Amino acid sequence: MRISKQFKLGKTQAELDFIDIDIDKDIPLYIDPHLIGVSDHPFSHDCHATISSFFNFFLELVRRGEVDRARALFSHLHEPNETCLGSSKGRPNGRGVANKQAGDIFNSIMESRAIETGVLEHLEDFRIFVHGIGPDKVSDMTTNIIRLNLIEYTQEQCLLHDIPLQSNVASGPYWNEISRQWERSHHDMLVIKNRPILLVPKWLVSYGLVYSFDRYYNRYLLNFVKQDHLVNNGPFVRDKTLANGKKKVWVTKDDMRKHVAPPEKDFVAGYTEQHKDLFINFRKDAGKYAKPLESQEIDGRLLVSDIALHLIKTLEKTPSGNEHASAYHKLIIGILELLFYPSLTRPRKEQEIYEGRKRIDIVFDNAASSGEFYRLHATRKISSSYVMVECKNYSKDVANPELDQLAGRFSFKHSQFGFLVCRAVSDYRTLIARCHDLFAAKHELILPLLDEDVIGMLQKKAVNPLNRPEEEFLADRIREVVFAAPEKQPVAQKGRKKK
Repeated sequence: MRISKQFKLGKTQAELDFIDIDIDKDIPLYIDPHLIGVSDHPFSHDCHATISSFFNFFLELVRRGEVDRARALFSHLHEPNETCLGSSKGRPNGRGVANKQAGDIFNSIMESRAIETGVLEHLEDFRIFVHGIGPDKVSDMTTNIIRLNLIEYTQEQCLLHDIPLQSNVASGPYWNEISRQWERSHHDMLVIKNRPILLVPKWLVSYGLVYSFDRYYNRYLLNFVKQDHLVNNGPFVRDKTLANGKKKVWVTKDDMRKHVAPPEKDFVAGYTEQHKDLFINFRKDAGKYAKPLESQEIDGRLLVSDIALHLIKTLEKTPSGNEHASAYHKLIIGILELLFYPSLTRPRKEQEIYEGRKRIDIVFDNAASSGEFYRLHATRKISSSYVMVECKNYSKDVANPELDQLAGRFSFKHSQFGFLVCRAVSDYRTLIARCHDLFAAKHELILPLLDEDVIGMLQKKAVNPLNRPEEEFLADRIREVVFAAPEKQPVAQKGRKKK
């Protein structure tokens, strides 16, 4: 049973930030350290620092000849059954890095040509150069290393969705990047059927296809070998004279595989040592192609069009007023996840700031690498590593007190950008003017987000699930606030007040 069903969340994968795992069987997805490394995301940065600390310390011990200490590092890479990700059939059994396998994997690493040549620079490179290591085992290693990060993420998501936690649960081993050693502790954790469960952000997983041995070998190394043989007129160059008298010269990949460049990891490691630009280009290109999976790529059953239409109906049926504030709040979280992912990720509820003296309804991490969310800080110079959201399920207009409440949470350290989500307003022009005044005075940007704005974006999503309607909305709304000139509808039509 999936987490969403287990706890009656009433949400689909498109409305959730984490992988909606089935605790009774693994999902063939992998935590991808390469995707973590190229992600422009505060949480990813923390995970990447932890992974790099472990891997660099491992290489340091190997280079100093401290093999026993290096081997001891791998003794803590036990079976990570908590994520329900990987290749197991039936009930998850942690087939990636079991206790015995950890030793076997270490031996495979130490015996590989990659250690001799020094081509290993990142944890994910094991997948390319070391026998017996694929995306599943690298994912399992990564899970153990960043286990504490995943515990904290699980706590946040359980708080967000009112999922109960069990106190004082043993964490299992995790890597401490400061002390550079394995540690264990006890935490409030999600426990299902007497088994600790770790929720994994959907923006940290992949199918392991971009940063893979097959892709590097076939698209980069083998093509380079072919070209080298053509240029140097190698023994496997074929030629024939065409009817027009021109000569055709070629080399087949099959000949290269059989006679020159076998698809073996030791050969690939040695060849890479001699032609390092090959792997540099592969890493660079992999960074361009690596991107978070869309929700429908994670769960092929999803019909985003139907979900968008369902959310419109649910929003329209949700009454305004304090007694329905909680339902509205939960609904908005799911809607924003569907509309703004993967630019906005990791929503947290009632985030404390200023040492707990103030709280924000919802805080998202800004993970955008392009588009309007990216341009906020890249070109507009508005601090926006985090995006703050205040939800007001009012039956009356929001006014200065509500704007001041959100603006009071702003700081250059945390964020100078946020959404004021509300049902409707009768005087839209005045609301925009108030937002403009704040921007002009303090370079802080609040964007009103009304029911009709949300519905408009959802309608476009329903027509084409691959649409990014939020980009047009953000560009228009930012322009309205910055220049205080609403461009959409006459004031009388903007935002019908709910009864």
